[in-house]
Amino acid sequence: MDQNSLQTKFFQKELEVNALMEITQAVNNNLPEEDLYKIFEFTLRANLQMEKLSLFVMEEDWECKVQFGTSQDFTQVKMGQTCLSARKITYIDQMDLDVSCFEEFEIIIPVLHKDRLLAFVFVKSKGPEINVDTTFIQALSNIMLVAIENKRLARKQLEQQALQRDMEIAKNVQNYLFPKDLPNNDKIHIEAYYQPCRTVGGDYYDYITLEQDDQFVVCIADVSGKGIPAAILMSNFQAVLRTISRTADNPVSVVNELNYHLCKNANRENFITFFLAVYDYKKKDLRYINAGHNPPLLMNGKPEVEKLKVGTTVLGAFEPLPFIEMGRVENLDKFSLFLFTDGLTETFNKAEEEFGSERLEEFLQANYNTPLSELHSKLLAELYNFSEERNFTDDLTFLSCRVNNASV
Repeated sequence: MDQNSLQTKFFQKELEVNALMEITQAVNNNLPEEDLYKIFEFTLRANLQMEKLSLFVMEEDWECKVQFGTSQDFTQVKMGQTCLSARKITYIDQMDLDVSCFEEFEIIIPVLHKDRLLAFVFVKSKGPEINVDTTFIQALSNIMLVAIENKRLARKQLEQQALQRDMEIAKNVQNYLFPKDLPNNDKIHIEAYYQPCRTVGGDYYDYITLEQDDQFVVCIADVSGKGIPAAILMSNFQAVLRTISRTADNPVSVVNELNYHLCKNANRENFITFFLAVYDYKKKDLRYINAGHNPPLLMNGKPEVEKLKVGTTVLGAFEPLPFIEMGRVENLDKFSLFLFTDGLTETFNKAEEEFGSERLEEFLQANYNTPLSELHSKLLAELYNFSEERNFTDDLTFLSCRVNNASV
């Protein structure tokens, strides 16, 4: 090898080292992806005497991220199967191309990291006397693309962490919607359980004392759908209910008003099943409306179940409601009322058999005198045992209300 050849080779290696240092410095400086691609282009175009180049990177699909010197706009070209099957550095004229426009290049260079394909580099030098250092191009591409992938993974992790923080905030906000203190005294005892199948859900329950001290409201609701959209709609529903229910002891007017606001705010794209009951201590009666919800179970002084079905259709589908009827149960002085959403009865086991309303009724009858906190613990254990500890596929909510008004 003569001196000129040695000088040329030395000069080429010096350019390559400088190119590696430049890319490495750019990576260390945490430059944006676009800047890394620009540095990559400049390095190969100016320092390594490349006439044509195209870099395809796998994102959602194979995308051309860098190109210069080409007669074809490769950002509009899809790679053929022939190119995609290349796993080693190959001369283009040795390939049976199914996309002919790649014939303007000389060499295809696959870029892999731990046997995983990251990219393809298509190159052509400025003249036949110039040797393309494919190994260097492969190494340079690998350094840049691994850095870009790491940046994406880090960004995705930060986005997931931000989303998780937002979900935790949403969960805390939703928890504020539920009553903080449920009554537990000689006259009335209420226990409730709520578990969304995701971080937040579309179930809701409430206990509200009316301005008339001798009346209270219990209710339960279930929004169609799950997750954030259902939770947002339910929070709006709860706000309206809280606004109108304290002074309205007529369940019909409350339900009509709720339906009006729901149709207006949800554009009739979502609906809510809802049950609302008003108990009057003086009259010893329970007035209620069931709007397409699972019928709550009433036990009037003995372990015999009565289903509360009277009412109307689901809320949010029709304005005005096509029909509405108020149910009434009189002579109630010592009773139990169990409200629940379909996440309870539609709990499935591995045989795809659902828990069902019949099992629930039998459980409540068998545990009629069981203290409510113990009752709920036993019911959850029953559900977990039935489902063979499978995850619940729907929000799970239930509420027990026991009233002892016999001395009034």
